[in-house]
This record gives sequence, C-alpha cells and structure tokens, in this order.
Amino acid sequence: MSFFDLSGKTALVTGASGGLGQGMSLALAEAGADIVAVSYTDSKDTVAKVEALGRKAYEIQADLSKADDLEDVVKRALEFTGQIDILINNAGIIRRTPISAHSWKDFDDVLDINLKTVFYMTQLVGNHMIARGSGKIINIASMLSFQGGINVPGYTASKHGVAGLTKAFANEWASKGVQVNAIAPGYMSTDNTAPIREDKDRTDSITVRIPAGRWGTGEDVGGPAVFLASKAADYVNGHILCVDGGWMIR
Repeated sequence: MSFFDLSGKTALVTGASGGLGQGMSLALAEAGADIVAVSYTDSKDTVAKVEALGRKAYEIQADLSKADDLEDVVKRALEFTGQIDILINNAGIIRRTPISAHSWKDFDDVLDINLKTVFYMTQLVGNHMIARGSGKIINIASMLSFQGGINVPGYTASKHGVAGLTKAFANEWASKGVQVNAIAPGYMSTDNTAPIREDKDRTDSITVRIPAGRWGTGEDVGGPAVFLASKAADYVNGHILCVDGGWMIR
C-alpha cells in the first residue's frame, strides 16, 4: 500500500468547493496529502473536512478565467506549502443551448475555463514540477471527450481539447518525471448535472444505459485520483481513465 501513500505531498485542486473536486480532495487527504483548495466560491466546507482528517488545508478564491489570477493562485499556493506535488484541474462550467442558438459568448466562456485555464495552470505548475523532476497532473475530461453530447457544443469541444492537451503535455513531460493523465467521469450527481436530473424522463433514459445502474458521486472519482497521484502511476502517461459506471462499454 506504500505505492498509494501520499504523506508529505501537497495537492492543488481547482473547483474544490464541492462535487467531484471535494470528493477528490478528501480522498487525497485520506491518503496523506495536504490540500490547496481553489474555487470561484469559498471552499470552507472542503477545508474543514480535510482538516478533520488530520491534514493541512488552504483556501484560495480566484477567477480562473483570468491569467493574472492563475499566476497569483500558483504563487500563493507555493507560499503556503513550498511545493506542489499534485495538480488536479477540475474547475469547469457548462452552458446548455441547442447548437443553432449557442452564442459566441457561451462558447467562449466555456472554452476559457475548461480548456485555456487547464493549459495555463498545467504550464505554470508543471514548470515548477519539472524543476524538481517530479509531479502528477490530473485533468478532468468527460464522456464528451469521446462523444458529441446534446445541446453542449462548447463543453464538448472543451473536453475533447482537454483529452488532447493531456496527451500533448504527457508527450513532452513524461521524460522529465511529470506524469500527466486525465479522469473522464460519466454522469455524476453534481451541480453541473442538476438541470438534467430535474428532468425525470431524461434521467431515467440515462440511468438505464449505465451498466452500474446509477449515477456517480464525488467519492467514485476519489480512488482513481489517488491512483493517478501516487507512485503506483509512475509509468502511466497520457491516459484518459473513464470512471463512468460502464457507460462507454455499452
């Protein structure tokens, strides 16, 4: 089990205030890591739960669509902890509109957070990791990294892009001791999926297609995050790990 021990490590998790971000933060903390919780809203609940596990936790509120804010986040995180061993790019937004009516602004806003922020945050933290010769970066992709989706063209484009960036970074950084991989969650019970879950017919049609017979939770992505953040994944590079209850096999 020492392969999965994260004691002495620090993880920076974006979108950590709830949902998948909180689930992964708590799993990493249980494995021994301290957490820098970054979110547009406050992450006090996540911080309190991490501290209850006996780990250190730091909160940073920031607008991750702004390059200056990203630079400040990394600077402050390093001031808090001295190093960043693990980065989880989880923050993301979604705008639901039929393609024929999908606005330029909605498309642009989604790509700013879901793709450009992932690129720049990975670059900023990754350069720090390369200087030390080690690090783990986990991007949050999606089933829509592989599929087209309905009424979410910007989100679909961004998540295809996240898969591509994951492979591009892995190609260049695997030899430098930095592993870059991604988790592709299936249908999860989060704030982003609330509009779908409020439509019973749509929810039922999705659930029946999931071999596991249920939607996922933040806890379901915690174990995969610990694996990819740990020594156990030292030879895993550029992989997109589906955590979907079997959605992609049907």
